[in-house]
Amino acid sequence: MAHAYTPGLRVTAHAVLRRERRLPLKGRVMVERGQHVAPDTIVARTELPGNVQTVNLAAKLSIDPARVLDAIASPVGSGVRKGDAIASGKSLFGLIRNSVAAPADGTIESVSTVTGQLILREAPIPVEISAYVRGEVVEVLPDEGVVVQTRGAFVQGIFGVGGETFGPIEPVASGPDAVLDPGAIDARHRGKVVLAGAYLTYDAVVACRDAGVAAVVVGGFDDHDLRQLLGRDLGVAITGSEDLGLTLVLTEGFGRIRMAERTWSLLVSRAGQVASVSGATQIRAGVMRPEIIVPGDDSAPAADVEGALALEPGSLLRVIRAPHFGRIGRAVALPTELHALDSEASVRVVEVEFQDGERAVVPRANVERIAE
Repeated sequence: MAHAYTPGLRVTAHAVLRRERRLPLKGRVMVERGQHVAPDTIVARTELPGNVQTVNLAAKLSIDPARVLDAIASPVGSGVRKGDAIASGKSLFGLIRNSVAAPADGTIESVSTVTGQLILREAPIPVEISAYVRGEVVEVLPDEGVVVQTRGAFVQGIFGVGGETFGPIEPVASGPDAVLDPGAIDARHRGKVVLAGAYLTYDAVVACRDAGVAAVVVGGFDDHDLRQLLGRDLGVAITGSEDLGLTLVLTEGFGRIRMAERTWSLLVSRAGQVASVSGATQIRAGVMRPEIIVPGDDSAPAADVEGALALEPGSLLRVIRAPHFGRIGRAVALPTELHALDSEASVRVVEVEFQDGERAVVPRANVERIAE
């Protein structure tokens, strides 16, 4: 019997995980190696340069650019407040006195006697990086960040939107095949990671957002509802930076899909424990997955989270790349001969029968096995 090995989503009760927390530019590391941190612990801090405001003093004062240094009210390097006079001068043979007000709070960075322009730098923008997960700092990256290690349950989703968040796990749906009722969400779920079963509607997502839910973990979600939620087509990109008011993680795909029993049971067994959730997804290549991490007993044996499953006829699988991204089906056949794609590449393929009965030939690299 023909078979192949293909990776699937990682779902394990005990894993050792490391997460690098790095600043966008050099700054100050706030913790030390060996220190235990919580998800909201600030591990590194820096400041991005403030926005630049350009003021054409020569034009506003009607003076020669060479004279702007004589016209400024405060020297270069001085701090000013919005509305303060930063320069003044006389025009029309000294009969009219003009002044220029600062357009924003900031510092006078430079004045050019060639262009007559003044550069005002606004206040620096503070940037802080949190630990994201509860764990231990196992490595310090000087002036840049840290590596945090944790042990616990680890679940990967197929797709997600929204940034990093955390909160206690709260099962709300009655089971892995249930549909979340918007009326089941209320103020009690504020700040929690809600388990929504197999499916939820756009109205249910809005109810979660209005209630202050931190994250929603669900089997499936309709792509047209996702478009409505985002206000645009997603396209090909890395998700995770969307400002939606919550994080949404799909564990199975698009549509109404029962959450895998293994995933549901594992997360329900961790009800009440604080989970760290990220919706970041690399859509094009599938190399970045949304995730749920639930730190737990440090003494528990760690499982291999890099395992692979055998793919053979009858295997339940999920397509992880366009044009059938997120669809669930079963392998019908695994042809031994190479198949020519539209790109003129020749690859090994699998014939898939989807849940609606449609069949398609898909490159084996574009599918992953789902454990049953």
